[in-house]
Formats: sequence, structure tokens, C-alpha cells
Amino acid sequence: MYSFIIPLYNRPDEIDELLYSLTKQNYAKSFEVVVVEDGSENNATKIVDSYNDRLNIQYFLTENQGAGMARNYGMSQAKGDYFIVLDSDVLVPANYLKSVDKALKANYTDAFGGPDAAHPSFTPLQKAINFSMTSLLTTGGIRGKKKAVGKFQPRSFNLGISKKAFQTTRGFSAMKIGEDIDLSFRLWNNGFETQLISEAYVYHKRRNTIDSFFIQTYKFGQARPVLNQKYPGTAKLTYWFPSLFIIGFLWASVFFLFGSWELITLYYFYFILLFMTSLVVNKNITVAFLSIITTLVQMAGYGLGFLKSQFLKS
Repeated sequence: MYSFIIPLYNRPDEIDELLYSLTKQNYAKSFEVVVVEDGSENNATKIVDSYNDRLNIQYFLTENQGAGMARNYGMSQAKGDYFIVLDSDVLVPANYLKSVDKALKANYTDAFGGPDAAHPSFTPLQKAINFSMTSLLTTGGIRGKKKAVGKFQPRSFNLGISKKAFQTTRGFSAMKIGEDIDLSFRLWNNGFETQLISEAYVYHKRRNTIDSFFIQTYKFGQARPVLNQKYPGTAKLTYWFPSLFIIGFLWASVFFLFGSWELITLYYFYFILLFMTSLVVNKNITVAFLSIITTLVQMAGYGLGFLKSQFLKS
């Protein structure tokens, strides 16, 4: 049996939408939902209770310990033999669980990850953020573009892990950021395989302001050098790209002010390509324009966080 594991912190409205989407699963067999309220001041007790007659659901209230530990607690209490970890800010398409089950029957692995997409109801900014986080032009497709990745590292907003793999690895570490990548490395070190199930996508709301998106990507950047140090041999030159991108953009801007336009032209063509690609994908000129801004914010956030963690070790 599959058990959905959902950590929750002060987001009752989000869990309402997520649970409702789980009631629409086009899957014939039973499945379980485990919600772990991670020390929330504004808990979702009434909302979760309203789904007792529609879902096989367990609900736990714990002291605040962070999302990773909340997920581990949920998995320790779950009755299933395969756990699917979701963030509370996702919506699950009706065929999600059916797609997971089909893929694992055809090619079983003890862990998997799925991509994310932008729901039609999302705001233009949310769609632009989704584009910046998933496009081949920005992240190289590491978050779910099958042709762009080798060994896939599942992300915690949409991640599956068998009970056996959870018991062996003990699940997520105490890291606050990058704990999902840390889990991938420990899965591999223990002989478990991971895979991307491209059909098992979720609609991921992500952040809904520029400031919060910058903070999120900044923390992602900070986590990578820590992981590189923890797992020697996993570092890649591509991890430096956002830092080099933003430094190059600043230098290009300075050169442009002094009459040298050659370097800024490269960025100009990149932003035009970014705009056109987003326009084709999203079919919305506002989202296409915002995609340029969110990509700059993403590069700046990740790049600065990476540099600080790499050189200051703070």
C-alpha cells in the first residue's frame, strides 16, 4: 500500500487543496494519507478531520522539529510499504498514483522523484517561478527533464521511498535545506536505485513573492557546498554557474555603462531566448516577461548563497 506523507507548518488552506486533490485520485486500490502538523500555531485539525470520510487519513500533532524530521515521523507511523512524500503546497493530478504504480511495476526502484508543473490557476508570478526552476535554459533540467539528467536526485516536494530504504537510511537528516539531496546520496551509498517518473508530476505552487523566492534560492545555494564537503567527489563545475552568471552580468552592466556592449549582448540574446521559450510554454506575455525577472532572482539568490557558503563557511 502507498502512504502519502505530508509535513505541515501553518498552512491550513494549502492542505485543504492538497487533500481535496487526493480525493480525486483515479486509482482503484486503497492508499493512506499521513499528515504531520510540525508545531504549527495555526493548525489544520478541523480541515483534516473533514476528510475522514473521504480519505484513509492519519493526523499527528508534534513539536516543531523541521520538515525532514516531520517526514520521518510520518513514515515511522505509516502503515504502507511505500511512502510518497509531498510538500503541502502542491496539488496532485488525478492520474498521479496510477502513474507511479505503473512505473514501479515496470521498473521497480526503492526511490523515485517526479517533476512539477504550473497549474492553470496559478498566478503569473508562480508560473514564471515554475518556469525558472524547471527550464533547461535555467537549471539544465535537473528537476525533472529526463533528457537532461543522469542519475536522478529526487526532491522532497515529490519523492517516493520504500519502507525498506527508509529503515536502512533512517530517512531525512537534520539538515534544514538540501536534506532531500543528502537523502539521495545516502540511498546510493546503501545500494538503492532512484529514478525519475516523468508522468508523476505535481502542480507546485512554490513561493508567491519575489522576496520569498530569493530567500529560498539563497538557502539552496548555501546548502550545495555543505553537501559537496559532506560527500567528497559529488561536486560539479556546473554548481558554480549561477554565481558566474550573476558576476558576469554585473561586469557586463558596468562595461556597458562605459561604452562596451559586447558582453551585455550575450545576456541580451539569452534573455530574448528565455522570453520566447517561456512564451511558447506558458502562452502568456506577462509570464514570459516575469520569467526574465525570476531567472535573475534565482541566479542571484543561488549564486550569492553558494559563494557565501563556499568561502565564508557560515
